[in-house]
Amino acid sequence: MRRFLRPGHDPARERLKRDLFQFNKTVEHGFPHQPSALGYSPSLRILAIGTRSGAVKLYGAPGVEFMGLHQENNAVTQIHFLPGQCQLVTLLDDNSLHLWSLKVKGGVSELQEEETYTLRGPPGAPPSTTQITVVLPHSSGELLYLGTESGSVFVVELPSFHVLDNQTISSDTVLQWLPEEARNRRVFEMVEALQEHPRDPNQILIGYSRGLVVIWDLQASRVLYHFLCSQVQLENVTWQRDGRLIVTCHSDGSYCQWPVSSDAQQSEPLRSSVPYGPFPCKAITKIFWLTTRQGLPFTIFQGGMPRASYGDRHCISVLRDGQQTAFDFTSRVIDFTVLSEAEPAAAFDDPYALVVLAEEELVVIDLQTAGWPPIQPPYLASLHCSAITCSHHVSNIPLKLWERIIAAGSRQNAHFSTMDWPIDGGTSLAPPPPQRDLLLTGHEDGTVRFWDASGVCLRLLYKLSTVRVFLTDADPNESLNAQGEDEWPPLRKVGSFDPYSDDPRLGIQKIFLCKYSGYLAVAGTAGQVLVLELNDEAAEHAVEQVEADLLQDQEGYRWKGHERLAARPGPVHFEPGFQPFVLVQCQPPAVVTSLALHSEWRLVAFGTSHGFGLFDHQQRRQVFVKCTLHPSDQLALEGPLSRVKSLKKSLRQSFRRMRRSRVSSRKRRPAGPPAEMQAASAKAERTGLQNMELAPVQRKIEARSAEDSFTGFVRTLYFADTYLRDSSRHCPSLWAGTNGGTVYAFSLRVPPAERRMDEPVRAEQAKEIQLMHRAPVVGILVLDGRSVPLPEPLEVAHDLSKSPDMQGSHQLLVVSEEQFKVFTLPKVSAKLKLKLTALEGSRVRRVGVAHFGSSRAEDYGEHHLAVLTNLGDIQVVSLPLLKPQVRYSCIRREDVSGIASCVFTKYGQGFYLISPSEFERFSLSTKWLVEPWCLVDSVKPKNHSRPSHGNGTGTGPERASGQARNTGSQSDGAEKKAGPVMEHALLNDERVLKEIQSTLEGGRGSCGNWHPHRVAVGYHLSNGEAE
Repeated sequence: MRRFLRPGHDPARERLKRDLFQFNKTVEHGFPHQPSALGYSPSLRILAIGTRSGAVKLYGAPGVEFMGLHQENNAVTQIHFLPGQCQLVTLLDDNSLHLWSLKVKGGVSELQEEETYTLRGPPGAPPSTTQITVVLPHSSGELLYLGTESGSVFVVELPSFHVLDNQTISSDTVLQWLPEEARNRRVFEMVEALQEHPRDPNQILIGYSRGLVVIWDLQASRVLYHFLCSQVQLENVTWQRDGRLIVTCHSDGSYCQWPVSSDAQQSEPLRSSVPYGPFPCKAITKIFWLTTRQGLPFTIFQGGMPRASYGDRHCISVLRDGQQTAFDFTSRVIDFTVLSEAEPAAAFDDPYALVVLAEEELVVIDLQTAGWPPIQPPYLASLHCSAITCSHHVSNIPLKLWERIIAAGSRQNAHFSTMDWPIDGGTSLAPPPPQRDLLLTGHEDGTVRFWDASGVCLRLLYKLSTVRVFLTDADPNESLNAQGEDEWPPLRKVGSFDPYSDDPRLGIQKIFLCKYSGYLAVAGTAGQVLVLELNDEAAEHAVEQVEADLLQDQEGYRWKGHERLAARPGPVHFEPGFQPFVLVQCQPPAVVTSLALHSEWRLVAFGTSHGFGLFDHQQRRQVFVKCTLHPSDQLALEGPLSRVKSLKKSLRQSFRRMRRSRVSSRKRRPAGPPAEMQAASAKAERTGLQNMELAPVQRKIEARSAEDSFTGFVRTLYFADTYLRDSSRHCPSLWAGTNGGTVYAFSLRVPPAERRMDEPVRAEQAKEIQLMHRAPVVGILVLDGRSVPLPEPLEVAHDLSKSPDMQGSHQLLVVSEEQFKVFTLPKVSAKLKLKLTALEGSRVRRVGVAHFGSSRAEDYGEHHLAVLTNLGDIQVVSLPLLKPQVRYSCIRREDVSGIASCVFTKYGQGFYLISPSEFERFSLSTKWLVEPWCLVDSVKPKNHSRPSHGNGTGTGPERASGQARNTGSQSDGAEKKAGPVMEHALLNDERVLKEIQSTLEGGRGSCGNWHPHRVAVGYHLSNGEAE
């Protein structure tokens, strides 16, 4: 029977691979890109956000998340939950309505699109007749009232979306019930507001843009009251909780109060106010009037700022009992809502939180605490508050380091409210995370943010700023609230989004954290390398500065790029947390392209496009520098701006060559009938396209010229204790790989601990390997005698890893963009290789070592390489035999920046940017899975009273399970099924791709896509019906 099996096919191995590998896209971290709508369910206590690309995301308590995507990639303009139900209605900018339901399937809850409907008018009617402007779900849950541009209000039955023509409220019908003095004016036009009476479901309020507001009796089909605002356009209306007062807001920045009573009709408002007058003001577009048990009501509105001086501000104002604050946001306000008493029979609103959806962040304000402080969100983090430039993941953080980081971060959060997170619908059923993981992101403004990446919610723990080390135009002590107390308007900056960097040279490019020692190395755009250590107390000290001349005074080279950052002289005050103690400044000050830290030897290695160096941060002295610059590498000396010019020149020359080839081919083309020529042209074009598609696959590895630009660009650095000189003695070593396919190996002599401060660290070049195909080296790894990757520094000392096998022969794995190659040590003779490009036409962009545990056997696991290519594929390659195990399609090949942002974890997971503000999390492991798992129950009413003031918010839990999922996974070589969920339209937007790419130096990868997976896997929901 075995002879019929194809070569290499082992059924037992295939079964084992299924236990080890499975591809899933599990959760999206961060803030939705380009939000366009906000909805909130007081009964479910769940928030909904819609985006311009047709996505709908639901959030409740930490760990409770749902996600869906409209089949049409149109912007979501409105979201409305049906009262008391697990359903919501969305309105898109193509005027279509969509009904969504949360339904249970096999114990897992999914957000499903139930019905789609587009309101149609009579034949020949203009589009404005049925263009929906306002949606009002009736409290019965069975009707939907739709206000239109024509002034008519249509009534639609749910869930069938059947139009009840006999209940349509047309402007002509309303006109019949108005007195004579109101009929002669153009009081209708479009419907701006629809509100149900808070106490009587048979009455609705209709507001028209020309200033007319009517209260309509649904049973008697007549106008009960009407209010006419003179000479100003109506923007919105709100109803007091008892139904005795309505408040209208207008285009001139004013709002008016109108009493609702059966007495004589009021022709003038009870009170009219322009909060920021008397000068012309912008429109108040939305207003809330909320009563309280104690004191005066809250007045909360959007806009209304003085047009001339503050017309460009994005503000929401809160007024109560003489206190007034205009919350000033750094991005446009999309919508806002106020969380208040949810019980309809309650006498007062008693608002407790203001929820504001801005274009770049979600801000929640505590309305109970004096001063109205913000509440720190446990999710929807604004990852791109400054553009992300790099990321670094550290798995299994020791508890002591974790607590020290949290303690340092808690001191930075003193300005946040202690109120518990108020949007707490649903209950997470997932167990606590089995380990603590950190995701570190470097930003354009010189900050490093530490995120809790253990579970579903990505939560900010601590923020480190490197700005204080340098002299910049901005004062580090400058406060956001520099405005005096007596200033008018009373503006207060809120939110964390601040996209403007004082100096682009501050940008962080590389991060390396040792989780055992607490040492952190951070490198930036202007050649600065900072070494920091964790200190639990504030300190004031000078940062020692050392210069590393990578050109080594070679003649004929002149740096044409940016200048170095000037270090701040004298002692500098540092807050508790990571504090820098030494600054290594590379010369020329080019972008640092590689970084490695060995905390046991107290060494840090750094590389740029000119060379690499080694620094002893215990003795604060330079060990050596090595220039890797080739004589033809003039581009490496021109800096980023000159590089762009050279790229444009190269592209221009390429297009000219293409044009010349087309002209010459036309000249050689034989004359013939026009039809034949056209057919031949079409055929040639098709053939050309086919050849273009096939070209990368057919391509063989060709040796690159040594004169290619950037051959000296240092791509990777690696420390290893291995056999470098002979097979009898192992020694510390440093390995460096360049863009030109060269690997340098330096043997190091590190003095023993008792003489560490007395004797210098010595380095000597021992090996130099030149790959024949000269492809860039993207990874270097040493395997011990058991063919297991060497442990991290101090990992063995902390009993978290077995001691490496130093008896057997070691092996060196060199990963270039085009092939994997294994060498024996210390002879450095080739043993194995896998030619990736020659076989598949792809190039390696990211590589990482991961441990894959079996989902069946707890004590079984394997070490493999996780590889990401320029085609967007992720492959797992075995160690040390270099056999491809599985291959998954993850990112579209056109999305160059997503791959540049990708980072692998030690346990077979990964993150990459799908937009400037969102990370997609994926898993290659069957055993290791982080996904939401929760219960939402609309039957059991939660206590809707005000949230308590506790110790802040917790993290969202995760599920680390060996259970295979039925959806969202893909076996080796299987094609993905096209689904409606999250094959996101972001990727069709070139502007989005450019926005991501502009934040990532070098841009050598591909930006991620919204991979089609299930809408909400891992949720359980009960809505009171039979399950």
